[in-house]
Amino acid sequence: MTVSAATDNGRTVNVLVVGVGGQGVLLAGEVLAEVAVLSGLEVKKSEVHGMAQRGGSVVSHLRFGKKVHSPLIPRGEAEFLISFEKLETLRYLDHLRASSWVLVNDQEILPLPVSSGREKYPAGIERKIRSAGLRCKIIDGLGLAARAGNQRAVNSVILGVLSRLMPFTEEIWGQALRNHVPAKYLDANMKAFELGRRRRIS
Repeated sequence: MTVSAATDNGRTVNVLVVGVGGQGVLLAGEVLAEVAVLSGLEVKKSEVHGMAQRGGSVVSHLRFGKKVHSPLIPRGEAEFLISFEKLETLRYLDHLRASSWVLVNDQEILPLPVSSGREKYPAGIERKIRSAGLRCKIIDGLGLAARAGNQRAVNSVILGVLSRLMPFTEEIWGQALRNHVPAKYLDANMKAFELGRRRRIS
């Protein structure tokens, strides 16, 4: 079922946005929430970012539809996982339903147990995602953000890719970005969004 069909039928659409502190997870959640609001939908959002400033895990639950009763996505009910770091993707696979979309920034940020040598960074992450029955798109977010003029605009790149999977107009996405991105970074973020939007979804 598409996002538009789900909301037309009164069902809530569930999106998880995950990463580590400093990657713009919370900003991405704010922009997506604004897109849904500008499209006339009810939105509820919940965030967990206790260790955000020290590079810890950050997750934003985002739910939108004609009527939303809770900000938290029940386990196994998310239709989209937007991940800014590859290992963070694995942490949340059990939150997804079958055939969900997983958009993954192709970046590895080593957690302390890995950087200290006590553990190894998991291999075969894309294979694990696909073997769980999920649709996956790996995105060179850093490379595309650099082309746009600011490597910190990875979140806008990923939102650009996500916009291809949702029914909202490009004009509304642009308005949401203008409403939330500081003016001095807006041009690079708009370019990053457009580069992401051009990516082929397969």
